[in-house]
Amino acid sequence: MSSSWGTRIVVNSMRAKFISAEETTGISFDDFTGQEYIKRELKEIVRILKNDEEFQDKWIYSPKGVLLHGPPGTGKTLLAKAIAGEAGLPFFAANGTDFVEMFVGVAASRVKDLFASARSFAPSIIFIDEIDAIGSKRGGPDIGGGGAEREQGLLQILTELDGFKVSTSQVLVIGAMNRLDILDPALLRNGCFDKIIRVGLPSKDGRFAILKL
Repeated sequence: MSSSWGTRIVVNSMRAKFISAEETTGISFDDFTGQEYIKRELKEIVRILKNDEEFQDKWIYSPKGVLLHGPPGTGKTLLAKAIAGEAGLPFFAANGTDFVEMFVGVAASRVKDLFASARSFAPSIIFIDEIDAIGSKRGGPDIGGGGAEREQGLLQILTELDGFKVSTSQVLVIGAMNRLDILDPALLRNGCFDKIIRVGLPSKDGRFAILKL
C-alpha cells in the first residue's frame, strides 16, 4: 500500500464543503490487488489522459465518464483514486447522498459547484460515489428521499456532461454504485458514462489491501 497520502485542495466556495479535493491521491494501481483485467482497461484510459494531444491527433479520446459498479467493498473508490494517482490529476470527490436535500435548488447548485471546482483545476477527475442516490431512474424508487429535488440534481449532472466537448472537456467523471439496473438510462447513453466496468469481489489479498486504505 502506498505510504504517500493526498495533498488537499482548498475549494473556494462556502457551499462546496461537501467536496473532498486532493491535488494528488497518492494511490496507484499497485494498491489494487487482483482483477488484472480491470486494471488493464483503466490503464488504457490513464495512458490517453497522460498523452491527450498525441491521442487526439489520432482521433482517440478518453471517455467522458467511467462507471464502476459491483458489490460493496470491492474497491471501486480505490480504483477511482488510482486512476487519478496514475494520471497525476487533481481528484474531486463527493457522495451522491450529499446532493439529496429537501430544500429547493440545493442539489442542482451542489452539482454545479462540484463541476465548477473540477474545471478550475482541469485537467482533473470528478468522483461521485453512490451515484445512484441522485442518478436512479426517474419515476422509480426514491432512493435517499427528496424525489423532485433529486431529479433536479440528476438533470444538472446530465447538463454538465452534455456540456463537455469530447476533445476539450479535460474533466473525467467517475461514478460508483452497487446496482447498475436502477440507474437512469439517460446516464448510460453514449456521451455520458460511456465506459462501464463491473468490479467483482476481490481476492483475499485484494480485500485486505482495500481495508488498509
